Amino acid sequence: MLKNILSQSWRRGAHALLEGNPTPALYTSWSRFHSGQMLSSSRSFFGVEDFVDEDNSRPYTYKKEKRSKNPHKHISFKQRTIAYMEPFTLDVFISKRFVSASLTHRSTCRQVAVAGTNSKDIKAVLRSRSDIPACLAVGRFLAERAKEADVYTCTYTPRERDKFEGKIRAVVQSLIDNGINVKLYLD
Repeated sequence: MLKNILSQSWRRGAHALLEGNPTPALYTSWSRFHSGQMLSSSRSFFGVEDFVDEDNSRPYTYKKEKRSKNPHKHISFKQRTIAYMEPFTLDVFISKRFVSASLTHRSTCRQVAVAGTNSKDIKAVLRSRSDIPACLAVGRFLAERAKEADVYTCTYTPRERDKFEGKIRAVVQSLIDNGINVKLYLD
């Protein structure tokens, strides 16, 4: 229904513009092309600007991004360079049923090494998937996979709700014991 109304108003608006009559109608974005260049373009009905690809084959929509509230805010040197100086982060997830840990590259957001008690090679060996020996095994497997990917250092910042004790500490300690240098950022 809405599609029919908009298409009818589009045709009426485009027809009125071609004739040169400025009649009030519901105008959605409309543009004419001459040899691949845009001659006129109005703002879209939905508040999103319509643009055209480089080859002018199909339109795509583009939302304007929000500007910072304080454009003159100073960003420290450490904030700008920390992702490149310490590129790998450790993420540990512990639930009642399983333990999982991964090393992620900060700049590209790619997981370099992953280990968890749900994987087949660890699951078969363990008696329980969520106790301290399971955490130690996850740390050992994660360290081996990180060394295969040439990662020898990482940083770990616990989440707000996590305390650095018990199972999380076991995973990190196992990583350190198996040759991965872990830099801790505790509040």
